[in-house]
Amino acid sequence: MVEAVILSLMQKLNKYQEERTDKASHYEIGDMERVIKEMREIVDIVRDKKSGEGRRLRYLVSDLVHMAHYALDLYKHRQTHVIECIYNWIGEIKMRMRMLKLGVDGAEAESNSENVDEDHVVVGLDKHIEVVLRTIFFHKLENPSWVVIKGMSGIGKTTLARAIYNHADVIDRFKYRAWVCVSNVLTLKEIFIKLLLQVVVDGENLHTSSSLEEMDNQTLLYMLHQHLQGLPYLIVLDDLPKQIPLRPLCEALQKQEYGGGKLVVTSHMTHQFIKTRWHDVHKMEPLDPIMSWQLFYKTINSGNKLRSEQKFPKELEYQGKLMLRKCGGLPLAIKEVANQLAQKKASTGTEWEHLLDSVDFGSTLELLEPYYQKLDPELLPFFMYLALFKENTTLRKNKLSQIWEVAGGLYDSHSYFDGLVDESVIDEVNDKSTRYRMNPVLHRLSIKKAEEGIGFEIHGSTRLNGNPRHRVIMCSRDNFSYSTNQDKYLVSLFFHGGGYFNASPSYWKGFEKLKILDLEDFGLKILPETIGTLTKLRYMGLRNNYIKELPKSVRFLEKLEVLDIAQNFMVQVPDIVWEMDSLHHVYMSDVISKKPYKIHVQPWLKTLTSVSFDDLIYDDHDELLGLTWLEKLSVHDLDGNTNVSKLFGLLSNLKYFRHLTLRGHRFRSMPCLDGLGTLQRVRTLKLDGRLDRLPNSFPYMLTSLTLANSCLNEDPMPLLGKLTRLLKLILRNAYTGQQMYIHEFDFKALEVLCIENLLNLRNLQIEEAALKYLRKLEIRNCPCLDTLPKEVRSLYSLEELKMVTTKAISTKIRNSRSISKIRFVNINP
Repeated sequence: MVEAVILSLMQKLNKYQEERTDKASHYEIGDMERVIKEMREIVDIVRDKKSGEGRRLRYLVSDLVHMAHYALDLYKHRQTHVIECIYNWIGEIKMRMRMLKLGVDGAEAESNSENVDEDHVVVGLDKHIEVVLRTIFFHKLENPSWVVIKGMSGIGKTTLARAIYNHADVIDRFKYRAWVCVSNVLTLKEIFIKLLLQVVVDGENLHTSSSLEEMDNQTLLYMLHQHLQGLPYLIVLDDLPKQIPLRPLCEALQKQEYGGGKLVVTSHMTHQFIKTRWHDVHKMEPLDPIMSWQLFYKTINSGNKLRSEQKFPKELEYQGKLMLRKCGGLPLAIKEVANQLAQKKASTGTEWEHLLDSVDFGSTLELLEPYYQKLDPELLPFFMYLALFKENTTLRKNKLSQIWEVAGGLYDSHSYFDGLVDESVIDEVNDKSTRYRMNPVLHRLSIKKAEEGIGFEIHGSTRLNGNPRHRVIMCSRDNFSYSTNQDKYLVSLFFHGGGYFNASPSYWKGFEKLKILDLEDFGLKILPETIGTLTKLRYMGLRNNYIKELPKSVRFLEKLEVLDIAQNFMVQVPDIVWEMDSLHHVYMSDVISKKPYKIHVQPWLKTLTSVSFDDLIYDDHDELLGLTWLEKLSVHDLDGNTNVSKLFGLLSNLKYFRHLTLRGHRFRSMPCLDGLGTLQRVRTLKLDGRLDRLPNSFPYMLTSLTLANSCLNEDPMPLLGKLTRLLKLILRNAYTGQQMYIHEFDFKALEVLCIENLLNLRNLQIEEAALKYLRKLEIRNCPCLDTLPKEVRSLYSLEELKMVTTKAISTKIRNSRSISKIRFVNINP
């Protein structure tokens, strides 16, 4: 029976393909052939009698029939751009049929995770509940709106969704509610049946569950549409996997007349289909230390687990909080640790103290294993290499991509940052998407996977059976122990810790294959001459140390691509550095060089920061013209006598130049910058220094502008508002006036506006139709600005407001009506 159904489908697809051969494109034919090939393999699976004719197999076949007909409809309506999703689900059906054949995932018992009762121990959700409810109630669209509760595994997504689902206001507003834990179901058909059984009250006009099983998917969707048409409903799809196709369900719900339908999804990532629809993402954040302790204390003492004499002693609160730092604010980890301790039933302070020292955090990593298995396989190598970095550190995007490229050959890594953020591996910590953080628990999981997958070790705490390729050395202030064994196989070497480094100069001679050396934030004072023996080195990170001089032996590092010596005060650089033609990225600050830079011999240079104008532009030399690939440049020490027109003229000829920072000389005004408009390709611009006036034109492609310490006397907004491509604007001590005026229709594309340290600003006026797409407004340390313009209420795209101001102003703005519709409000005195 099953085989006959699939063969009939294949005949229809083959017939359609033959009819379309002359009309279809090469890509359409290829897509159809892939679908048919997958179905042919499915036939081979169902022919094996071991797979049986069970309920779940029938459900999978129902999904297959649904997807095949759906693919035909899409082809007929020329919507081939979504065939990839259909193809992926058919592949998923094939995989799940094989699992049934092997007896895996074949159990048909219902999972208890469909339970939507409240958790007994919950802390820190009040603000999250307020924000999500505001989103659900305030946004009223004709089509159902999606609210995605997103975050890494164990951070409380399902707990928040349960609180929303059972909230009194939700129960009152939505007569029909349904909850499906999608990760517990094998097929789309199961989802449709579960929804129908929940949203139809008292079984009115509803067939029995067994009769629903006999229906095809299209009929089930039609019934769902009919029962919900014009009615207020809330559907929660919990733990949504990436591969499941949501389009059919969404289309069935969108056909109804307006009734206030809402769909809430919890997932560690944002489903590709949802991204193409109107949706709100609510990102779950880790608990702060106070909330972490409350959750721990309530969990360990909850219920009747412990008698009064076995309660966790208050005098050990400090030690307990130190221990909880390893949990990184992750509720899953905090509860796991609390439950471990509760089961051991200590009765004295000494016993509790011993238990705190013996906590096994490895069990938490086991709980995160399913999350790791769900990650996109293409992201797993990037995930493992995150183990090289310090726990709880801020990760710079450029450093990450450079390390990935050198250590693992992972090129074009910029395209994978979105994937890591989307799947909640790392979180952005600024609006530029240039800084990231990783949860400490997830970082420990990356260490475990790196030990298994890429030959990683932490010197002294882990030891591989084979030869390590990547090593982290943890150093204390008073001790540095090292071994020369197995060093010749190392590709990367990272130093973490206090900076006590007493290794002999010969230490560096054993690293024959070392490509990456990172000593950032280590407190290093001297770099030995023997560093020149690392002839394979491609990345050398020396940022934020106390190095006074680079040894001349760096000239032997003929393959060095990245040299980072930024944040070393007054470091002397040998002239030979400017003859190293392998360099791609050079990061500097407060550098002493005896001669002007001869960067024309570095044709591959892409990044150069921070360089003095006089070292860069001197005499009649046109050094910049040789930098064909230059993308980013930071120039400092500009004053009124600086000939910036020559700099702009040279930069305008560089095809790939995109990012420019100009810093003025201390206590002097910067020169006239009217030539900036000639840099048509520049995307990001930062001007740091006093300006007598704004330049009369800006780069046409400019998307991000920062004005810092400009101290302008004239309101900059009338001119800046005409920059039609500007997405982000930061004004930091940039204006000394009292009035700031944003005119009608200005800032047509602006998404982020940050105003900081405008000490005299008293009045911010916004005309109608200005800032149409603004989504984030941040105001810091503007002590005279005690009100927000009433027009803020009309900024429909505004989602987030952050303010740091006085206590009185904070209270006044919180009580005003102007912020009532903004989803995320954070006002701190």
